[in-house]
Amino acid sequence: MTFKRPTSAGWVTLAIAGLCVAGLVDVAFAEDAPAAAAAAAPVPNKGDVAWMLVSSALVLMMSIPGLALFYGGLVRTKNMASVLTQVFAIVAMVGVVWTLYGYSLAFTDGGSMTSWVGGFSKAFLHGVDANSTVPTFSNGVVIPELAYFVFQMTFAMITPALIVGAFAERIKFSAVMLFILLWVTFIYFPIAHWVWYIAAPDDVAAAAKALAAAGDAAAKTAAQAKLDEVTGAVGWLAGAGALDFAGGTVVHINAGIAGLVGAVLIGKRTGYGKELMAPHSLTMTMIGAALLWVGWFGFNAGSNLESNGVTALAFVNTMVATAGAALSWLLCEWAVKGKPSLLGICSGAVAGLVAVTPASGYAGPIGALVLGLIVSPVCLFFVSTVKNALGYDDALDVFGVHCIGGIIGALATGILVNPALGGVGITDYTNITGNNAGTYDFATQMLAQIKAVVATLVWSGVGSAILYKIVDVIIGLRPTVEQEREGLDITDHGERAYNY
Repeated sequence: MTFKRPTSAGWVTLAIAGLCVAGLVDVAFAEDAPAAAAAAAPVPNKGDVAWMLVSSALVLMMSIPGLALFYGGLVRTKNMASVLTQVFAIVAMVGVVWTLYGYSLAFTDGGSMTSWVGGFSKAFLHGVDANSTVPTFSNGVVIPELAYFVFQMTFAMITPALIVGAFAERIKFSAVMLFILLWVTFIYFPIAHWVWYIAAPDDVAAAAKALAAAGDAAAKTAAQAKLDEVTGAVGWLAGAGALDFAGGTVVHINAGIAGLVGAVLIGKRTGYGKELMAPHSLTMTMIGAALLWVGWFGFNAGSNLESNGVTALAFVNTMVATAGAALSWLLCEWAVKGKPSLLGICSGAVAGLVAVTPASGYAGPIGALVLGLIVSPVCLFFVSTVKNALGYDDALDVFGVHCIGGIIGALATGILVNPALGGVGITDYTNITGNNAGTYDFATQMLAQIKAVVATLVWSGVGSAILYKIVDVIIGLRPTVEQEREGLDITDHGERAYNY
């Protein structure tokens, strides 16, 4: 095969062809520029999406059947169906409310009120579709907004369901439904916004980089104003630096104090202190506790919103803290009462789950284990000694386990996040040169944690008292003594959990 040199005319032809090709390439590049820019935007990782959907299913399992069976086994036979129905109905109702306006109130910008509550910009899921995304806690990482929406829905479902254990066996079903509807609207959604409505890491980083790149005083002033705007458009407890990885304040303290207020205002069960009110099925309670433990991995590890090393840390912390707390409660009860009980080890497991919830993604495994070992003796003291001394009828120990355990966990989070104790340290997205590493200060962090605990206790405690009174005026809280003695299964629902 021979190669012929082009003639002069041939060179001209080649040159013209080359210019044409170059022009076509330029046009192609110009046309592809928007596509390249779009491709540069973060896209969800399939593994993160899968983990978030699995986590959502796990948290739903915590409510039904987990919590329903745990509570149901602890009440008397005549009220088993009543408790199961209350938990199931709360899950369904809150799912509807969350879709209509709850998600929007909790996780959107509320304008001038954004420190306290969101707005209605996403009511009826306006603008939320299969293509919309939300940020995680890492720069450049997003997940589908629908995955975040349904994950947070399961939290909104289980939190009010926790409350019913405090006044179990002595409240009308209609009163439960009205109270919970009001409670999630005026108590849960705002507190979730206070704690979990934060600035997107990428927005903070972009504003911080613009500030660092500003060349003159005017540019720096404008850039600082933008950074302040981004970091200021958050829930007020998030802005104060309070740490709550998966719901120590939002879920457990919130529900626990609401339960105590309800138990006091509704009053004691008929025959309380005079009649035997033993759990009718510890078998059911053990099954429920086990389902709670398994589901809690979605609750805590899922709260990282992606699948990485921190997810594994939260998973491990959930495991070791719960094991430590279950063993601790068993041994303490054995030492004090002379016998280790199934109810005790189940209660200890739940106490450990509650306590590690706010710290799960911040503490190291040894810190989580110590937290689990410590929380059980304190909760045991409250559900026995303190409750008996004060005489309130917290039927299923919602306050003694969830509120007290949540307080211990929330405060311990401020300690265990310390890198010197194996914690992950504080994150500062404005630190664009140091891998988002912030400075841990014990006094500052503990002040933020205390502020979050007190704010939750006051808002939920006082707000719940007002809502109970409103419900009592509208439809009444308690059934008659005769109805209560017969059992709520028959009087409220016209059926029995067992027919034999």
